[in-house]
Amino acid sequence: MPATFLPILNEVEKQSLHERQPLPEAYLGLSDEEMELRIGAARAALGDRVVILGHHYQRDEVVKFADYTGDSWKLSREIAKLPAADFIVFCGVHFMAESADILALPHQQVILPDLAAGCSMADMVAPDQLETCWAELEQMGVALSTMPVTYINSSATIKSFVGERGGTICTSGNAEATLRWSWDRKEKILFLPDQHLGRNTAWKMGVPLDRMVVWDPFEPFGGLTTQELDNARMILWKGHCSVHVRFTAKQIDMVRAQYPGVRVIVHPEVPFDVLRAADDSGSTEYILKQVREAAPGTTWAVGTEIHLVHRLAEEVAPEKTVISLDQVGCLCSTMFRVSPNHLLWILEGLLEGRVHNRVTVPDEQKKWARIALDRMLSIS
Repeated sequence: MPATFLPILNEVEKQSLHERQPLPEAYLGLSDEEMELRIGAARAALGDRVVILGHHYQRDEVVKFADYTGDSWKLSREIAKLPAADFIVFCGVHFMAESADILALPHQQVILPDLAAGCSMADMVAPDQLETCWAELEQMGVALSTMPVTYINSSATIKSFVGERGGTICTSGNAEATLRWSWDRKEKILFLPDQHLGRNTAWKMGVPLDRMVVWDPFEPFGGLTTQELDNARMILWKGHCSVHVRFTAKQIDMVRAQYPGVRVIVHPEVPFDVLRAADDSGSTEYILKQVREAAPGTTWAVGTEIHLVHRLAEEVAPEKTVISLDQVGCLCSTMFRVSPNHLLWILEGLLEGRVHNRVTVPDEQKKWARIALDRMLSIS
């Protein structure tokens, strides 16, 4: 390995974000054994100059190489603890890599193994739509009493917009604390972009459904009247997670019939009727904790991404039984795009002094997005 790395090849500027770049032919058709050996060798050669972060929803053959695994909240917090790393390889999706770049130290470079690994939920709030929404809230006399909050599943542009207007970011793990923080400061919350997380969290905190409205960005003034907005405590953006809306209350009925005494636990991105039909809900870290600490002999049906469910089932077997609430399988297809082939290409590129797929957030966005993320990290 050369003593110093060659200048960065700015490949991000050569292709649009979320465009799937073809892997070099040399990285196609490799056996699992060869990839594992070569990834291990590259990791050893790079040493502590590289750290690999793996989101819980990554496929097994990728997440096993991660130095740290977790949900968005946990991995965001880990970044501040990694000052020795020059390269942060984020096996996740694009908004996560952006958040890592915002929180990273100046010398650190964040890499996304496949630039096509995006998030359909994050794409459901476009910057121009949010600008229009805020302008219309101002026209309706509501903006001054409204705190903008965006789920971490959003682009850096959206995070920056929220941060500049005094708002913050939340994850599924700190959503309740974030809503409480926001209502201590403003009467209303504009919650982006997942309506289900916002509705489910607020309802569990005692906010009635008739004090929540849905803002449709494709309708003038969100499809709402001034009276509806005046009455609202939660203004929910019309967005959702394509994975978690697959779960249904009927699936819960079926699993209860098949497994008497089963405990059903779901992620709070599920629709409201699913949340009400389940026994418990919480972030991926919460789900893991509840199942791991449960009594031996218990059976759990888990409503979240299938890779996490399968790994959890293997971990706690045979003392406990874990099944997916969606028996067909609930896969995050964009997260699945990161493959061990991509990871190998990234690591061997670093050995050659080449940085593929660096993700950078422009300085003008980074300032306010960092303020919003710092607010998030300060909320317990």
